Amino acid sequence: MAAPLLLIAAGGTGGHMFPAQALAEAMLARGWRVKLSTDARGARYAGGFPQAVEVAVTDSATFARGGALAKLAVPFRILGGIFGATFGMMRDKPAVVVGFGGYPSIPALSAAWILRRPRMIHEQNGVLGRVNTRFAPRVDAVACGTWPTALPAGVTGTHTGNPVRAAVLERAGAPYIPPGDYPMSVVIIGGSQGARILSDVVPEAIARLPEGLRRHLRIAQQARPEDHTRVVAAYEAAGVAAEVAPFFADIPRRLSEAQLVISRSGASSVADISVIGRPSILIPFAAAMDDHQSANARGLVDAGAAVLIPEKALDAATLADHMATVLGQPDAASRMAQNALGQGRPDATDRLVALVEGLNKG
Repeated sequence: MAAPLLLIAAGGTGGHMFPAQALAEAMLARGWRVKLSTDARGARYAGGFPQAVEVAVTDSATFARGGALAKLAVPFRILGGIFGATFGMMRDKPAVVVGFGGYPSIPALSAAWILRRPRMIHEQNGVLGRVNTRFAPRVDAVACGTWPTALPAGVTGTHTGNPVRAAVLERAGAPYIPPGDYPMSVVIIGGSQGARILSDVVPEAIARLPEGLRRHLRIAQQARPEDHTRVVAAYEAAGVAAEVAPFFADIPRRLSEAQLVISRSGASSVADISVIGRPSILIPFAAAMDDHQSANARGLVDAGAAVLIPEKALDAATLADHMATVLGQPDAASRMAQNALGQGRPDATDRLVALVEGLNKG
């Protein structure tokens, strides 16, 4: 008897593809067969999936890109993808179909609904994306990476958490060293290429800190290449030791050694901070769709693990005040770290696996 087949539908962004990859790896380890349904753009990001995963490219499209003619063609391309996915699903008969959001998940989820195959979605952010919003009432389970997650009326979600990288799991719950009169690490991350507003504000905020605090700081800041020179110069002028780069390959190690993290509140960043357990100051990306980064931060903020500063309220004086408060109160900082750890879900992949296996009726 053939092993059950899991069909994963995911788009071409890391936020969609990474949890999909984590689930694929776990299900293969449990003896399942796994197939990935994505579009041409998503296929370019599928290199990290195990070779045992079959990649099927289906036709899909988004209204967010292209000119007027391209937008007019979107419904027809999606409809063609749905027909193709339906015929493929009649042949393959997957035991469970899981969508991770984005337009490339539409064909597979639509086909699963038409054929009444067991199906679920996973949402990384605290607000459902548009595709997941449409399918939430039409699936058997909704897995939520961020908690709480705003859900449509009548829809119940299960808090699974967002799967994190193995390197993060290795540092899960690493002991926290509270701030004190010794070298302290502050990590500033704003996505893989940094964020311009953080390059504008953070160095000035650190320069405003009392000298007795500032002289102990060791800074690691992600910054865009075009901002690198001025950010380095600002730290040198403030007499602060700083490492500035567009990307750090060892973020999990740096987070585990940090006394404070200053970050955007993307779903994966929030998950990493929570699993390792560190105090943070979160600055949601104001242009994020449906302000989902503010929703992502809500759990840590409500738990007393993070301070949220809306982008429109961010300036050097405000940030310096919050930094001084966290770094100047070791006991409170330790409580923030512990509270962050309480929000973490290091077993997020296992929780997803349990939902998938619970839907398998074979």
